[in-house]
Amino acid sequence: MDTELGKDLDQLLNELFAGRVVRKDLTKLIKEGANVPVYVLEYLLGMYCASNDPEVIEQGLKNVKAVLAENYVRPDEAEKIKSLVRERGSYKVIDRVTVRLNERKDHYEASFSNLGIKDAEISATFVKEYEKLLVGGIWVIATLSYYHEEGQSGSPFGVTLLKPIQMPNMNMQELFTGRAALSTVQWREALIRSIGMEPSTLDEPVQWHLLARMIPFVENNYNVCELGPRGTGKSHIYKECSPNSMLVSGGQTTVANLFYNMSSRRIGLVGLWDVVAFDEVAGINFKDKDGVQIMKDYMASGSFGRGREQMEASASMVFVGNINQSVESLVKTSHLLAPSPSK
Repeated sequence: MDTELGKDLDQLLNELFAGRVVRKDLTKLIKEGANVPVYVLEYLLGMYCASNDPEVIEQGLKNVKAVLAENYVRPDEAEKIKSLVRERGSYKVIDRVTVRLNERKDHYEASFSNLGIKDAEISATFVKEYEKLLVGGIWVIATLSYYHEEGQSGSPFGVTLLKPIQMPNMNMQELFTGRAALSTVQWREALIRSIGMEPSTLDEPVQWHLLARMIPFVENNYNVCELGPRGTGKSHIYKECSPNSMLVSGGQTTVANLFYNMSSRRIGLVGLWDVVAFDEVAGINFKDKDGVQIMKDYMASGSFGRGREQMEASASMVFVGNINQSVESLVKTSHLLAPSPSK
């Protein structure tokens, strides 16, 4: 047997992608305490625990737990954190941040979802650099400042530093070099592990099925619908595993949010995310009458017309739905697309 292939996959990955490999079981150890997406925890683990040395990992875990304990904002502790920002003058937080333009005051305002601050002033530089702040928001490590004076009309909170919790850039050459050193089977297993599954416990057809869920991340305008029993991880991959996908929970949305907002002249989710996924396909509902028609047009051609504008976008659309009975009985009694709304 070839010595390279005989090596343990863990060892190979650590050699080929040094500093990029995170042990997935560690995320579970931390996940219970902090309600943040898995990719946020992996980003932190990648900073402190990217090694297979037990001592480094143990120390790294302590560091990650300390960072989360000190900086992750739990909704029930929001007032305590606000007080810390006020008393110390500035404080670092981990939270999901969304930004909007306040036209009347001509500046951008940041909303922190757990902290409950809605109007912290934020520099246009950050907004230009990270456009996703404007739609759906992103998880960040942000430094908040506090400044208050008599007669001040705006919020005393401001954002002085902002760092998205995701890979800032992608070294594709490093990826190609690492891929060339692995066999097809090893690479498939590495990809399965990247979403937190253990390939040794899965049959080969199941592994291919899990890989098919990832196609929308790498193919432009690749639309897919997956129907299956509850609790099989269908929406997990679009919500927890990548900062480049957006999961629309409940299926309620508007044309302005999804495609194009004519009043602010900004493209919606399809222009800023690689994947837009709808949880619970049965509940998809547009508040606008022409929503379904625009969606059909977009899925067929990758473009849509809105007002006088003809827009193009590359986001893939994913529809996830639950089947309440077994597939066998569903096929006998009705049809596979029964969970979809009549529209």
